[in-house]
Amino acid sequence: MTKPKTVLKLKQWYQRRVREHYYITNNSSKDYQLVMDIVRAPYKRTRVIASQGEELEQHIVTPGDVITQNLDFMKSHGTGLHHDHICATVAGAVYKVDKLVSVKAVNNRYRGEIGDVVVGRITEVQQKKWKVDAGSRLDCQLQLSSVYLPGNQRRRKTLNDELMMREYFTEGDLVCAEVSDVGNIDGMLKLHMRSNKYGKLPEGVLIKVPSVLIKRSKLHFHRLPCNATVILGNNGYVWVGPHFSPDQPIEPFNLTSREVIARLCNVIKALATYGVQLFDTIILTAYDISMKYKVKELLNAEVMENVAQESYEHSLHQDI
Repeated sequence: MTKPKTVLKLKQWYQRRVREHYYITNNSSKDYQLVMDIVRAPYKRTRVIASQGEELEQHIVTPGDVITQNLDFMKSHGTGLHHDHICATVAGAVYKVDKLVSVKAVNNRYRGEIGDVVVGRITEVQQKKWKVDAGSRLDCQLQLSSVYLPGNQRRRKTLNDELMMREYFTEGDLVCAEVSDVGNIDGMLKLHMRSNKYGKLPEGVLIKVPSVLIKRSKLHFHRLPCNATVILGNNGYVWVGPHFSPDQPIEPFNLTSREVIARLCNVIKALATYGVQLFDTIILTAYDISMKYKVKELLNAEVMENVAQESYEHSLHQDI
């Protein structure tokens, strides 16, 4: 009796074509024998979002979908031209500004804008500047001349300040800053801390969520009534910790503070897992809903789904 055989198929993309390799082997052997080699064109997509003369609206598209056949529109980020049609090159939502069409990807690197509040971690100390990891394609740059000195002094930085840079921020420190400029060529973000609300963050918990889930607003620093502070960075980095003031020392954590911070972290993770947009109101709503569960129970998938669904439904009723 012959042993059953297994067929293994491997794909390779090159020159917009797919090459499929079919190998056959015995289940007891690790030796593969090539039996078929096929080169074919990729499957064609026939989905059309908007045809000639139709108004373009926001849609969810996948790579290869035809966004519009109207050449009056101009392609931008996430789009390409194929057979006189504007097609999507990434998966995401279609946005239109006048005649400019773009696709904003769901899971992509953070692309900052001037005025964004970001939370990041110091990765390197260089001459007169720090490198900050904020989830973007390149590390952000924080100049020594763009930070507040201890005591909120505004003066020209000297050589002594440059020698004491590691006393201000060192590798591994969490900081909060604002985007002051975006590079035209490489897109590198430049940060500044020209206000006392920015600076080094104390002990807390850092949560990483997709940046598209952070709702843009005028206020990203939230002092919640549950004796905790939440900083929603536009880059998708969320910091949760106790109330703090730049001029006052932080009191040591007690058991109650740890439970509040742990509950808030689990609630934010539950909302982000099910794609709920994050802002202060819905976080407080989810925190109140989660009070009927223990902190440890919030790690259960069913409980996370219930909390996220009830919070989302409650926010919809409030908007109505």
